[in-house]
Amino acid sequence: MNTPTGTAPAIQGSRHRGAVRHSYSRWAPVAVAMAVGTAYIAFAAWQWSQFAVKSWDLSIFAQLVDRYSQLQAPIVTVKGEGYNLLGDHFHPLLALLAPVYAAFPHAFTLLVVQALCFAAAAGMFARAAQRQLGAAAGVVLGLAFGLSWGLQHAAEAQFHEIALAVPVLTGSLIAVLEGRWKAAAIWAAPLVFVKEDLGLTVAAVGILIVWRARTPAGLWLAVWGFGWFLVATLVVLPMLNPAGAWAYADKANPLAVLTDPASLFNRSKGETLLLLLVLTGGLILRSPVALVLVPTLAWRFLSTNDGYWGPTWHYSAILMPIAFVALLDAVRQGNPSRWSWVNSYASHGAAIAGTAALLLQPGLPLPGVIDPKAWEREPRADAAAAALASVPAGASVVSDIGLMSYLVDSHQVYWIGNTNPDPDCVLIDRIAGGTPAEWGNVIDIALKTHPLTEYAMTFEAGGYELACRPDA
Repeated sequence: MNTPTGTAPAIQGSRHRGAVRHSYSRWAPVAVAMAVGTAYIAFAAWQWSQFAVKSWDLSIFAQLVDRYSQLQAPIVTVKGEGYNLLGDHFHPLLALLAPVYAAFPHAFTLLVVQALCFAAAAGMFARAAQRQLGAAAGVVLGLAFGLSWGLQHAAEAQFHEIALAVPVLTGSLIAVLEGRWKAAAIWAAPLVFVKEDLGLTVAAVGILIVWRARTPAGLWLAVWGFGWFLVATLVVLPMLNPAGAWAYADKANPLAVLTDPASLFNRSKGETLLLLLVLTGGLILRSPVALVLVPTLAWRFLSTNDGYWGPTWHYSAILMPIAFVALLDAVRQGNPSRWSWVNSYASHGAAIAGTAALLLQPGLPLPGVIDPKAWEREPRADAAAAALASVPAGASVVSDIGLMSYLVDSHQVYWIGNTNPDPDCVLIDRIAGGTPAEWGNVIDIALKTHPLTEYAMTFEAGGYELACRPDA
């Protein structure tokens, strides 16, 4: 029998289109990860070039990982002489970064690591969304996740241990969504070693598994998570902390809310909750996955530290995987409602989340780097570079946060607000370093904090002041 004319080319064309679609589906999540990683690395490079330092945290973690890379105890002098950082927060999983830091011993390395963690999580989520909703929806949701407000504010705050938790929790919750209970538990288990409060999040994931699988198997994960929370806060942290207590116990006192009930309705808390709803179009409320938000929101909102309440800093990064997997769950299964318009609304979840993410961008940190003027050289950049070059090689330095992150790679650094041993040099940034103006210039500060040691001004320009011992 003769083949009708045009049939073979039609079949070949169909196969070609299928191959193109398969290739697109395969590489789309990778493209999402690359786009997100590039965006955050570019933002980190901008921050670094502009000498924009949010706090002392990057310096602290750089010292920590540097000690691990040298197979030493995590003694971080920025926090204080002889201070073991495992007595501050429980984050032994950061030791995994030691080989990377040994190869690239620079504080900026941690910013790149954080960017790659966020990128990996976005790529993983994009692939999961693609499996459930198709390639286009996967790309939209992956980018919405990767460029979400919680991750952007975390990047703005520079490196924190929570960066490791973002891809790990993403992997766990995706496995829950897909009914891979063993994989979900394996992914979640290491979270207890990222930060002490995440033991409660792990417990919540365990309870979620019990809920979804209708089996008590998740109870073991819940016991593991809650058990490590107790071990970390009642044993490890008090044992290693200089004060012999969990440093944040006074801020994690829910009973304190009773003395000020109005604080429960603080505007900052409302902003955090509202952004979670806006980002997911409210669909987050239709999934039991949202229950995993409770431990983090509870310790933050019940804390006496108002810095935990709002959407800025890094505290909401861990909420992003939960919110987006809950969104995907709500869209995928739909939780059929007797109101048809609700079901129709849920079916457009990807477009809703993508639109919300896009509309939120102008008020977030990342878009600022698109402006070419943002990359213009910081007016004090030459003075900052000269100040750093004036610090003698290998000298110990007491510093405020101004140039601290630029010193930790090659100097023993202490924070100026602690009681420190006499250093070789004292360096302050009188404009943006956080040193109180009433303390005077660097010589005044050196005389006040180290009265038995002689210091002389060796550099002064652009608000930066450096004083060193004559023999430094």
